[in-house]
Amino acid sequence: MTDHRTTVVVITRDRCAELLHTLERLAALPERPAVTVVDNASSDGTARAVRARFPDVRLLTPGRNLGAVGRNLAARLADTPYLAFCDDDSWWEAGSLSGAADLLDAHERLATVTARILVHPHSDAAPERGAARASRDAPYEDPIVRELRDSPLPRPDWLPGPALGSFLAAATVLRTDAFRAAGGFSPRLWLGGEEELLAADLAADGWWLTYAEHLTIHHRPSPHRDARLRRRHGIRNTLWFTWLRRPVPAAVRRTAHLAATVPRDGTSARAFADAAAGLPWVLRERRPLPRAVEHRLRLLEAPQKASTARRYVG
Repeated sequence: MTDHRTTVVVITRDRCAELLHTLERLAALPERPAVTVVDNASSDGTARAVRARFPDVRLLTPGRNLGAVGRNLAARLADTPYLAFCDDDSWWEAGSLSGAADLLDAHERLATVTARILVHPHSDAAPERGAARASRDAPYEDPIVRELRDSPLPRPDWLPGPALGSFLAAATVLRTDAFRAAGGFSPRLWLGGEEELLAADLAADGWWLTYAEHLTIHHRPSPHRDARLRRRHGIRNTLWFTWLRRPVPAAVRRTAHLAATVPRDGTSARAFADAAAGLPWVLRERRPLPRAVEHRLRLLEAPQKASTARRYVG
């Protein structure tokens, strides 16, 4: 079942044990995909361990923390038509990479295929709100999957699944040429909700995004993360994307909704301050989306507000 159509790209920082587990899972896949690891300046011996344990993995060490932009670096070097992203705490199920590549082969205007996400909790972790679990340690479906499956967006007849307005990088296979042409992930956004801007730009270029129920990625959320910094960047990046690409009325609505619903603390205040500090850049780069793409985003506003999976916490 060897399949050389896809390169798996993993970004990591200071989570060596989790990364090695992920690489073991990827090495066991029947597709035998090429794997590229971008080590974002880890200080825990990650690069040394990868070289010793997985000599066939392409290891990139840029020497600084590039965040999501590390994926851009890997994409420049990839010689496969498709890229599969995953994080150092997630791994693809056997057959899913080939299944995604088959969909991309069959539909030339399809840019991304997002898989169903199964969450494997740590023994001391509580399930996400809205998640159904048979037992404390059993994997459960990520709450965001329901939103992907039930997307309200209209879609062309040829699209093999629900049309999406964005994607989750760690659960998605992308067309390499489309990713490169759209510019990849924005260096300004760095990490945290960075997919939304790229997804909108792909749609503006005429590409479609879909969800595929028969594909699966597994995720064991790492406890080693700075939840407050993640929230700060997520709020900032949401605001930046909104004012970069949405018309003024929509941008005002979303900004007001965020201001009313995020936790009222120093982290949220700093996020809004960060967003305001980037206003000169936003105004220079502002490029509202085509009407058809904006219409799709309007249709997603109500489901996003009612979502139990889209929460700024930490």
